[in-house]
Amino acid sequence: MPLRGIPNQISPELLKTLAEMGHGDEIILADAHFPTASVCTHGPRHLRADGLGAAELLRGIMQLFPLDQYVDCPVAKMELEPSDKKKNLPTPIWDTYQSILNEAEKSNVQIEKVERFAFYERANKAFAIVHTGECQQYANIILKKGCLI
Repeated sequence: MPLRGIPNQISPELLKTLAEMGHGDEIILADAHFPTASVCTHGPRHLRADGLGAAELLRGIMQLFPLDQYVDCPVAKMELEPSDKKKNLPTPIWDTYQSILNEAEKSNVQIEKVERFAFYERANKAFAIVHTGECQQYANIILKKGCLI
């Protein structure tokens, strides 16, 4: 049964996960290319959001989720591989994320770029990874939970 004020994109399992996370815990919204199943064998909860784009899910999460205000960059994205940088691979989803985050936080949210293998290492330590149906490349994003103050 739906609840008032809970965005339609938020499944019961995701709502429970967001509520159980503590200050400083991280959740990853992973694109369809991300090795979620193998990374989650090391500890993070594995949630699925098949059929949802990462931006759509981010928009719903940000209605509920406070970002960590005590760190410089409460959000991180996966940096382009050198070969993709050389090709000037476009990443339009990054602009979409920035817009969603800025609107939700009413400020310019700083987003850290993390090298791919460092991103995977950080993913191993995440509270949860939500595997989305997002097919755009480099759509992986990490959110660090803050406090409601």
